[in-house]
Amino acid sequence: MNASDPLTQATEASEHQQRLFDGMARAVAAKGYGAITIADIVREAGVSRRTFYEHFTTKADCLIALYASASRNALNALRSSLDPNRTWQTQVEVAMVAYLNCLENNPLVMRTLFVEILGLGAPGLAARRRVNQEIADFMCKVINASEGRDVLAPDMAMAVVGGVNELALQLIEQDRVQDLQLVAATAGALLRAVVGAKAPLAPPQ
Repeated sequence: MNASDPLTQATEASEHQQRLFDGMARAVAAKGYGAITIADIVREAGVSRRTFYEHFTTKADCLIALYASASRNALNALRSSLDPNRTWQTQVEVAMVAYLNCLENNPLVMRTLFVEILGLGAPGLAARRRVNQEIADFMCKVINASEGRDVLAPDMAMAVVGGVNELALQLIEQDRVQDLQLVAATAGALLRAVVGAKAPLAPPQ
């Protein structure tokens, strides 16, 4: 297979992009997003400026792409943990553990997901909102399908996701990433309370 083969080119592009993602995460961890330059990113990545510009136009483009890639990996971990033979309570909690485990295994990327992405303003918020929506949709799908009716409304699911994000952010700020799994248990308890409130009242005696 020669270098002009499309598959080889795609593989090389993927490797270079991953190196840029790693370089971005390390540079951000060292200086914070606002202070880093493209020179910092390519130095950490061990690639040339030309390689950077073959993939991205600005450092913001690179950060958003890193966010999308890391989020996609974590969401894939969440979805792959599904087991329809389990109750929704177990499915959701196991899925949240898988999601948070995926993030916990790469602390630099996790900080990017929860903290640095906000430094981009509107584009960063939009990227984060897309991921939050996917998690909220997942919760609604699993719980409502299991219950056979709509017991979890989209806005309530999003409220739970927002709570999960805030709890995770607090742990990151307190350097307590090792306690991240506590968030999964809290999310499960909150969902049980929300769905329990929608259960039909027992008939009067």
